[in-house]
Amino acid sequence: MRILLVAEDASQAAYLARGLSESGYVADVAGNGVDGLEMALEGIYDALIVERELPRLGGLELVRRLRAEDLHLPVLMCSAQPSALERVEGLRAGCDDYLSRPYAFVEVLVRLQALLRRPGRGATGDILRAPGLELDCSARLAWRRGREVRLQFRETLLLARLLRHQGQPVSRDLLLESAWDYHFDPNDNVIDKHIHRLRRKLDEGHSRSIIRTVAGAGYLLETDDPD
Repeated sequence: MRILLVAEDASQAAYLARGLSESGYVADVAGNGVDGLEMALEGIYDALIVERELPRLGGLELVRRLRAEDLHLPVLMCSAQPSALERVEGLRAGCDDYLSRPYAFVEVLVRLQALLRRPGRGATGDILRAPGLELDCSARLAWRRGREVRLQFRETLLLARLLRHQGQPVSRDLLLESAWDYHFDPNDNVIDKHIHRLRRKLDEGHSRSIIRTVAGAGYLLETDDPD
């Protein structure tokens, strides 16, 4: 899973990024609110960790703009000893949880994991839908035009990622991180093999594939079922 950290303090961001990496996550870092907003809107992330006090664009306004763009990824807001009013402001702005500094990394990790377990949040939300397609992540079952398709664990993770970003190309390296939590080896065709198997299952009885290869960009789930 890929996490975006938005923090002005480079040493604090490095501390969190190192801990997340050691825990099996991929972490990207933005040093101010403007860059953080741009990365969140243009990238593909499973959750955000955002400092309230940020240069150029404050953490609260960053979250408000994300929600205004209909981006509903889990957001963990961090601040130095926030008052009760500040916590309420953060939650009303669209944050999912609020953490007070100083904190131990283990608390950040546990809160992040709790947010990612919430139904419909993160890369493996319980029920995901697209026209003509539905996925129950917990049961590892998909339905295309009402026909049930049983999936393996990795296939479920890959399809969940494609569903969450339907209509957008998802690169092979991001798909690999979604299902295996390690970086992409350009000589490794494991993604292509799993996508081929996933297509075969989903496309049985249909004349066209619902997953399209985008040259140089990865794979895309069609926003309209082509069959």
